[in-house]
Amino acid sequence: MISIITPVYNGEKYIEACIKAVINQNCPDAEHIIVDGASTDKTVEIIKLYADIYPHIRWISEKDKGQPDAMNKGIAMAKGEIISFLNVDDFYQPNVLNRVLEIFPNLPVPSILVGNCNLWDGEDKLVAVHKPVNFRLSSMLQGLNEKNYPTNPSAYFYHTSLHRQVGLYKLDEHYAMDLDFLLRAVQVSKVKYINETWGNWMRTETTKSMTLWQSPERGYEMLDRILRYYRKDLPLLQRWLVGIKYEFQVIWNRNLKWKMRYYTDTYLKKPTNILPKLNSKLAKFMTS
Repeated sequence: MISIITPVYNGEKYIEACIKAVINQNCPDAEHIIVDGASTDKTVEIIKLYADIYPHIRWISEKDKGQPDAMNKGIAMAKGEIISFLNVDDFYQPNVLNRVLEIFPNLPVPSILVGNCNLWDGEDKLVAVHKPVNFRLSSMLQGLNEKNYPTNPSAYFYHTSLHRQVGLYKLDEHYAMDLDFLLRAVQVSKVKYINETWGNWMRTETTKSMTLWQSPERGYEMLDRILRYYRKDLPLLQRWLVGIKYEFQVIWNRNLKWKMRYYTDTYLKKPTNILPKLNSKLAKFMTS
């Protein structure tokens, strides 16, 4: 069974379409878990209306500590062996859930199954189709792009048991909780890419990701922090090679303003940091 988890707060504009998106999949082996964060609009009223009719809908409504907390609550409620997250304003392509259930029995445990994702703008215009054919740790750590990172959870599915190995979503990672989880998950799971379009990401102005990237520097600094954290566990030579490729991508994409500020704040404004950092790198080199 697939457990589809939808975290929502004050989503009356989208929640009905989201519920119908799962119903229209006509998948008998799916449950839809809706975790509401004590909405103050008509979200709960709409959820109740459909939950009274469709037994595959299970839901709770209570205050939480943000989206990662709501996601973790959904995981705790899940009865399925497979998990999918469907954000309230996103949707699946037709018959995706049944297609996923055809593939999973042939995959080792744990696995991540990923397809392509349509990217739509706020005016329902198709902007791009992301095809994460290179979805693996070494590629992601060199810098994210549409070929190595599943940008929306409507296009990927994974074994629920994966959380027993890598943990849940981090409560303090409010914007990139999915990236942080996937960087952990790809290290212990089998990744299976299928060249079929499964998900639809509605990139509207009110979404958290769009709000974050209204300030590109803020967005790039967040990505840099997470990728740098996971690069540190690579073998020394690989870490250097991946780091060089990543820095080249930054220069190639002309995202220099925030990067120069990072180096200024790290090495020039705080010169006492330089010697400990160099000593640490030298120690690691001598013992590797």
